[in-house]
Amino acid sequence: MASSKGNAFDFGLFKKLLSYTSPYKMRMYFVAISAILISICAVLRPVFIEYAMDEGMQPKNMDTLIYFIGLSFLVLIGESLFQLLFIYFANWLGQQVVLDIRTRLFKHMIYFKMQYYDKSAVGRLVTRAVNDIETIASIFSQGLFMIISDLLKMLVIAGVMLYKSWQLSLIVFVILPFILYATRVFQKKMKVAFEEVRTQVANLNSFVQERVTGMKIVQVFSREEIEQDKFNEINKKHMAAWNKTVWYNSIFFPIAEVVTSITIGLLVWYGGLRAVESDVITIGLITAFIQFSQMLFTPLRQIADKFNTLQMGMVAANRVFGILETDARIDDEGTHVLNNIKGALSFENVRFSYVEDEEVLRGINLEVKAGETVAIVGSTGAGKSTIINLLGRFYEIDSGVIKIDGIDIKDVEVASLRSEIAVVLQDVFLFADSILNNITLNNPDITEANVIAAAKAIGVDSFISSLPNGYHYNVKERGAMLSSGQRQLIAFLRAYVSNPSILVLDEATSSVDSNSEHLIQKAINKITKGRTSIVIAHRLATIKKADKIIVMEKGQVVEMGSHKELLEVENGHYRNLYEVQFTASKQPV
Repeated sequence: MASSKGNAFDFGLFKKLLSYTSPYKMRMYFVAISAILISICAVLRPVFIEYAMDEGMQPKNMDTLIYFIGLSFLVLIGESLFQLLFIYFANWLGQQVVLDIRTRLFKHMIYFKMQYYDKSAVGRLVTRAVNDIETIASIFSQGLFMIISDLLKMLVIAGVMLYKSWQLSLIVFVILPFILYATRVFQKKMKVAFEEVRTQVANLNSFVQERVTGMKIVQVFSREEIEQDKFNEINKKHMAAWNKTVWYNSIFFPIAEVVTSITIGLLVWYGGLRAVESDVITIGLITAFIQFSQMLFTPLRQIADKFNTLQMGMVAANRVFGILETDARIDDEGTHVLNNIKGALSFENVRFSYVEDEEVLRGINLEVKAGETVAIVGSTGAGKSTIINLLGRFYEIDSGVIKIDGIDIKDVEVASLRSEIAVVLQDVFLFADSILNNITLNNPDITEANVIAAAKAIGVDSFISSLPNGYHYNVKERGAMLSSGQRQLIAFLRAYVSNPSILVLDEATSSVDSNSEHLIQKAINKITKGRTSIVIAHRLATIKKADKIIVMEKGQVVEMGSHKELLEVENGHYRNLYEVQFTASKQPV
């Protein structure tokens, strides 16, 4: 990401942004032509008023007066029309660029590896994808084109002024550097101030996002006042950042107003003296120059304001391009497409660490035969779920090889790999949508009839049908309208209809009631039949029938065998786990 602090304008970043307008060159040309016509019309109005005063009012020639007033009115209508077209197409172009950038950003983010999201606050990413990109639109609608239009208008006005009277022009041009200097200082200060504003907006969004998502924890532990105090502190920093921009505006605009008034006074004083002494400078010319000076200074003051908008947009663009230029995608150079695989898995000396030099898996070696149900158990942090993350290539291994049917998963297209694996997690995520769409994930190849048939096969149709609107029942955000057990059943059905070759159940029954567990166990028996299955579980009762149980401890496989074989190991890890869970209840071995 290019750093923009300390520079009034980042031309490299601007060039990247401007490249998004390439498909819309005709609209750009139309905006440019409109800006030129606006400048011409703006200059003609004071000229016609000058002629109306000098050739119509003073000689008392009514026809000439009406003629030039009429021309002035027509030019005003034309200027308004071109201004309308200019504003419309500039805004249209801005929104089109925003559409393209937002589409590209989301497409880029959706392929990021999980490690990126582990380290990135959700609120900040939402700010980048929504608020910051919307701010970029203002570069085109209120910033860039408006500034170009104003600069063009000022250039034309300056030329006409020199042509009309170099003496009166000199008065205006002597004052001009003071305005330019003040504007330059203002721009630099505002650039730094808006950097801080965007940072505080991201902090505020991130804080609110996390607290709203975790509101239950806040209330359960009576953290309302503490969180309110934290919010107040962040909110004050946000206000302080904005107040800095208000302070700079409060200084600049009164200075600009005073300088403009001084210029008008000097024009009237010098022009009036010359008008009395000779006919070189007329009352009409003085009036025209007063308008010219205002038309010259007003855009300059507005340019400062519009430059604020441009700066905010550039700051936002800097942040957005920072994500677009982040290389956090899984290396997807594999060319092999999996078809009709059996589902045999092998991990060969696999090592992995989420944080460098802190290994989570320390040389894992294991084999899973096709169609076999393998359970993985162990204490929290042993590395059980990490194995699943690596199998689907949500993270890249540090060393070693993972194979499916003897094929290194790095040689397989990521989409093809993941299409053969279905995962049911402990914490089921459901979108604010219908049950049907949460099951199919809008896959057009999976029909409602397919879903209903699958639901009946694993015994969850009656539960879904009992809900209002059945399969079209909206579960709201994160599935809030369903119990944890019901969400789990939906997740099982989602995995089942995808017809995977490999099924992964990650703590899928650890937080459900006994009734839901009965249904889930029935579903497990159905969906694991005939396919390779990996079951990670704390409740050892659910894995007794597994073909093989793998016991992990501190990132290593410490035991492997059937339920019966592992219970026979004196002081074995599995036996100890089993006794802790079942000896007290005296369940038979």
